Amino acid sequence: MRVRTAVLAAAAVPATVAAAAAVLTAGHWQLYADRHRIELTPRPRRSCPDCRGEGGWWIGGAFPETEACGCWSDRREFRVRLLPVPAWPDEPPF
Repeated sequence: MRVRTAVLAAAAVPATVAAAAAVLTAGHWQLYADRHRIELTPRPRRSCPDCRGEGGWWIGGAFPETEACGCWSDRREFRVRLLPVPAWPDEPPF
């Protein structure tokens, strides 16, 4: 019985990963994961009538800057901390 459960679980993992990737792509999210954190960050929408998928536009002046489009900048970023990041020493050990 345990072998059957393990085989079913192993078969379900690729399907779950593929489904999660499709949902993240459709929802315009980018996933980043390492052993310290998992992050979901919004991406610009290609169908946005304001920025046309560029994520923003340049505003003029003496020092031009980019203004972020609301199709991605108004959405929250999600982070889950997993393991603490090791502390860096203040001075080199030599």
